[in-house]
Amino acid sequence: MGIYDRDYYQEEEQRRWGGGGRAGGGRALVSNLILLNAGIIVADLIFDHKISETFSLKSDLFQRPWLVWQLVTYGFVHDPADIKHILFNMFGLWVFGTSVEDVYGKAEFLRVYLTSIVVAGLAWVLFTAASGGPAVLVGASGGIMCVMILFVMHFPRRMLYVWGVLPVPAWALAALFVLFDVIGLGGGGRVAHIAHIAGALFGFVYFRAGWNLGRLTPGGFSLRSLRMRPRLKIHKPRDDGADLNRQVDQILEKISREGEASLTKSERRTLEEASRRYNRRRQ
Repeated sequence: MGIYDRDYYQEEEQRRWGGGGRAGGGRALVSNLILLNAGIIVADLIFDHKISETFSLKSDLFQRPWLVWQLVTYGFVHDPADIKHILFNMFGLWVFGTSVEDVYGKAEFLRVYLTSIVVAGLAWVLFTAASGGPAVLVGASGGIMCVMILFVMHFPRRMLYVWGVLPVPAWALAALFVLFDVIGLGGGGRVAHIAHIAGALFGFVYFRAGWNLGRLTPGGFSLRSLRMRPRLKIHKPRDDGADLNRQVDQILEKISREGEASLTKSERRTLEEASRRYNRRRQ
């Protein structure tokens, strides 16, 4: 078990983000997002596709920058002619989003989800403008890909059941989705592979950099201020495995009681060494 998979660390991380999204009372944000998307497509069908026509993202955004709001709204409208589009996206949001929301909490989850939709939309506009030809983008797929990657980074070995019967580890399923988009990138068609890849890449960078979008305050923005946890450096090997595990458990209990800021440099080096040993055993 890796350092960041241990119960002590997961509990501390949830407190840091305001996690346990459903435990705070009220319906989970993921459920609200699914209901919102469902309501919008029903309204779109009632109003003869006028909603999707208005709120979809157009490839000529740079020529009409006053429509910048479409970078967000396109992620909440889906193709009314293809019901599988919204069903697949909302199923993915439910499968991956519930656990991710529990880790980051409602507020941070919403910030990450919306930001990933914007990033995916921008990547699509740039890619489409370079390749030429007018096009329209709808759907939450870029945001779903981001959420899926965050799920995998936190729970890589969790088993998911494809078609309800075939067990597949989360990391393998995510790898297949990303590979499909990379292969399809130059093939054209109706699937916005570049938006999917951009959403996935944002999720990966967000996790690896330890960002917290909630720290984007008007007077204090910097890439350093985005960090959720500091990078740790190792200077020398620690003691034998059993002793190291004992030290790690003591340190993680301290994190649970007093927070990560209470750790000394020596304790941080101990955590880093334990993480490196675990990663070597996995290779």
